[in-house]
Amino acid sequence: MTQSVAGGMARNVPGGDAAPDGGDTIQIGIAVDVPEPWGGQLTRRRISAGDPQAVPAHVTLLGPTEIPVRALPAVEEHLARVAATHLPFTLHLRGTGTFRPVTQVVFVAVAAGISECELLAAAINSAPELRREARFPYHPHVTVAQDVPPEVLDKAYEDLADFSALFEVDAFTLFSHSGATRWQPRRDFRLGGPR
Repeated sequence: MTQSVAGGMARNVPGGDAAPDGGDTIQIGIAVDVPEPWGGQLTRRRISAGDPQAVPAHVTLLGPTEIPVRALPAVEEHLARVAATHLPFTLHLRGTGTFRPVTQVVFVAVAAGISECELLAAAINSAPELRREARFPYHPHVTVAQDVPPEVLDKAYEDLADFSALFEVDAFTLFSHSGATRWQPRRDFRLGGPR
């Protein structure tokens, strides 16, 4: 089902309209999914590293954020407005990087599309419900190993050094997490408004 919200197009994800599991708050996150075949390749790499968070490959636009359930409709309207004002763009993932020694993370680097991700992230974070103190400056990337032994981080860094993927980003996804389940896609927001 597709619906127009504030001039933007938003595609509902099957099961994404389900009411949050009890409680007054819901954990949300917003990301750009890495499409196949690269998404599966990077996800499998993260799983093989033994990463306990092995979530599907993505570029985070808004990290885990707890909001009141009652704020969800306003957040979705805000996301539709953001999507309507940003055009699709090309994202190039190439090579690896790390945040060590600050955090135990190895990632695939964003080589092109950095400013577009930064602008999207800033616009998303402009909603009062989504403003939060960031631990680190925003740096778009795809995590491939986190909080695993140093030798496993080194291997991921070396194994994916020649990785390259080039694709068009035409949407971002709102995810939710109840605490009892893994992150679930709730709704896709198409960039560039009505088509």
